[in-house]
Amino acid sequence: MIRVVDALGSPVELEGAPRRIVSLVPSETSSVAWLGGIDRLVGRTRYCVEPAAVAAVAEVGGTKDADVDAVRALEPDLVLANQEENARPVVEAMIAAGLPVHVSFPRTVAQSTEYLRTLATLMDVPVDVAPIEAAVARCAPSKAVRVFVPIWRDPWMTFDGGAFASDLLDLVGAVNVFADRPRRYPLAADLGKRKALEGDRVKGRDTRYPRVTLEEVAARQPELILLPDEPYEFGAVDAEALRALGTGAAIAAVNGRDLFWYGARTTTGIDALRELVDAHR
Repeated sequence: MIRVVDALGSPVELEGAPRRIVSLVPSETSSVAWLGGIDRLVGRTRYCVEPAAVAAVAEVGGTKDADVDAVRALEPDLVLANQEENARPVVEAMIAAGLPVHVSFPRTVAQSTEYLRTLATLMDVPVDVAPIEAAVARCAPSKAVRVFVPIWRDPWMTFDGGAFASDLLDLVGAVNVFADRPRRYPLAADLGKRKALEGDRVKGRDTRYPRVTLEEVAARQPELILLPDEPYEFGAVDAEALRALGTGAAIAAVNGRDLFWYGARTTTGIDALRELVDAHR
């Protein structure tokens, strides 16, 4: 019997090592493959594209709209989901259908490493996290760089200090200029146009992804702006809009997977971001 407790505090019990795994999270699909389990993957989302070999695995929809019936038809021994990436009603429907679902929610590099250990336990395979620990050890920045990272626009959106990407940036010596800025509700309040809701009216809402104005970005005085290619693919037009703020910040493109993919991708992400930030220190 294999038993772990997931991010929801729910026990996940398997009679043995799962032979049929459905992953609803791109980074977790990559982690399953990294742990030698690519032959066990029988289902994935359309966004699960790494490594290339997963192209042969059946698609079950997207991260937000996975087809519950399609997943059930694959008769999985284990379904991998994430509290943030996957729509709650979809995950709850799979659990209600009796599927063995593990829900993750790592928000720091340390929790990402622990997630890998948990996944290895679920798969009943050994795991070597030494490469991740070595990448962490290589991070010894002498001076912090103030960084802004948008994740969406119209409206512009970023993340606060409670997001995985913020902890990753902190590790490599980059200060998230919006680390202390929670999301406010409704949108008009987030954009400074009305008073924010308080108390029970916002209880339980996720405040880690604030919507911000360009004026607010300028006021935070970033030294470096990183433009990822996911979840929104920023380009030259976006760079020009940010350059027009006149902050003098350097602007660089960054692979979104290096910033936002936890698990097996963490080693690559740490090294790539450390080198990028060091180049602008």
